[in-house]
Amino acid sequence: MTPIVITVLLLSVAAVSSVSIHRNGTKKMEESVSAKIEKANANVNPGNLTYNLTYGDIIEHISDEEGILRDATPCFIIGCKWPKTGKEVIIPYEISRNFTKRLKRFIKDTLREFSSGERTTCIRFVRKTEIDINYLSFVSQNGCRSNLGQIGGGQIIDLKRDKCMRKNIVQHEVLHALGFHHEHVRYDRNDYVTIKYENIKPGAKKNFDIAPTNNMGAPYDYDSVMHYNAFSASKNGQPTIVAKYRSITHFGITTEMSDNDYARLNRLYEC
Repeated sequence: MTPIVITVLLLSVAAVSSVSIHRNGTKKMEESVSAKIEKANANVNPGNLTYNLTYGDIIEHISDEEGILRDATPCFIIGCKWPKTGKEVIIPYEISRNFTKRLKRFIKDTLREFSSGERTTCIRFVRKTEIDINYLSFVSQNGCRSNLGQIGGGQIIDLKRDKCMRKNIVQHEVLHALGFHHEHVRYDRNDYVTIKYENIKPGAKKNFDIAPTNNMGAPYDYDSVMHYNAFSASKNGQPTIVAKYRSITHFGITTEMSDNDYARLNRLYEC
């Protein structure tokens, strides 16, 4: 399984992304996608014997000899893309009863945006039936995590209720399940960003390893929902990811999928 995507940020305050304005006019700084995911997954791995987390939030089953270094190109061969029926990619899903009605509706509304609105794809999420063998299972367990591409059977997308229920995080984990990697680890990332390894927390450097992605001719996207922020896994409050272009000073702070995220998804699935 493999591929492409993530978003990066470059601010003067670590782990902070965007500013939201409350109705009373006050401002509140919000954490970025990567900061939220990093916090949610801080203690996921210890003692788990069935899987590891790689690149921060991608599930790697120990029995999977190929790991996560699968790419869009081998996906075409080994079939880790979700199958297409006619012109559409039908993906069944179920949502755990552990979610409240409000949160269930939030997940459904987020999934619906892949097929409705101004920016659409050929991905169609439908409720799982008894005859569906391969499907996504949204659960609230340990953190924010997903497999990379289709693995077969009921594969989880873990969205811990009190940590991961943000639109950008849900989209981020769903894109992993559809086959997309983080943007800042794509094979040509060194042309666009510099990784400051001296500022990365011990044990987290592997999350910045370059992956053999197939970018399908799409440009590097600082605004992708799959790009981590500038202070991701920082041990000292200094940037771990720095854009090579001085004009790029803010990245990894998107609140939803970018136009390029939609375009790249359509390219991968030939929508």
